[in-house]
Amino acid sequence: MSQVLVQDVRKAYGSLEVIHGVDIDIADGEFVVLVGPSGCGKSTLLRMVAGLESITGGKILIGDRVVNNVPPSDRDIAMVFQSYALYPHMKVKDNMAFSLKLKKTDPSVVAERVASAANILGLTPYLDRYPRQLSGGQRQRVAMGRAIVRNPQVFLFDEPLSNLDAKLRVQMRTEIKELHQRLKTTTIYVTHDQVEAMTMADRIVVLQDGRVEQIGAPLELYDNPANLFVATFIGSPSMNLIKGRVKIVGGEAFVEAGDVLLPVGTKHAVTEGQEVTYGIRPEHLEIADDGFEGKVGVVEPTGSETMVFVHAGGRDILALFRERHMFSPGQTIRLRPRREAAHVFDGATGKRI
Repeated sequence: MSQVLVQDVRKAYGSLEVIHGVDIDIADGEFVVLVGPSGCGKSTLLRMVAGLESITGGKILIGDRVVNNVPPSDRDIAMVFQSYALYPHMKVKDNMAFSLKLKKTDPSVVAERVASAANILGLTPYLDRYPRQLSGGQRQRVAMGRAIVRNPQVFLFDEPLSNLDAKLRVQMRTEIKELHQRLKTTTIYVTHDQVEAMTMADRIVVLQDGRVEQIGAPLELYDNPANLFVATFIGSPSMNLIKGRVKIVGGEAFVEAGDVLLPVGTKHAVTEGQEVTYGIRPEHLEIADDGFEGKVGVVEPTGSETMVFVHAGGRDILALFRERHMFSPGQTIRLRPRREAAHVFDGATGKRI
């Protein structure tokens, strides 16, 4: 078994505590992504799982073994870093084989594992090249191949795609996901890019300031964010957030924000006069005669979608349309939020109602 259990894990540097009692259960074969803004503690947490950072409190188990005091080399993990960390004087095949040679693995086994990993990653034609003769994507594949040949219980990825251009990042995240589907090795992946998290993860762990904000499947977090932080961090473009008060009209709940009335879905238990933050994703706004009025500001067509910034009720609201609309700056339009797609958060705590 290669499940990973993080139990009440804490990390402090002197009096400064940066990881505050984190609990995460990662099942055998699961692909879990740790996501959050810079400085939230995701890389520190990964490094504690790897054994590269000491643990101030709590326990980390890999399989059935507590590894708090186990050296990194004995944890049966393999890590892929943001920097490729390849040996420039070694050919690809030697870079991939290096860790096995250090363990004095039988040369025939080394050759077999290198050949197998190279075949999986499409590196067979490049085995006799040096890293300087490879593209960025090929170097990242070599770093992944070096991890694969070890046949570890757990793969750890620390922002491995940050140094690649946008097109190559899309390609590489697909390849990493396909690799996981083929090998079915437990994987913990760190990124600050929520699009990477949404497209790759079985489950996402959202971190902020060393605390877990929410854990769940990508669409679960997207559809039911636990609080304002998760609502704004997950989803691109970000959710529109509008502060207001609850108003009951004809037995139906609305959020009154200036001269704008925003419909609240029946799943939210709200009361008259309650201070809340209303959330609506850009794609859940539609053109309708009975919507609120706003003026078109900036129009950003991307081909498959059109993003429109609308000034309404003293604030800018972003709408996203997959249909082709010919908007022009200054044009007056009416937008209606889809009632059941609306989110409501407590005005004081920021927690979902």
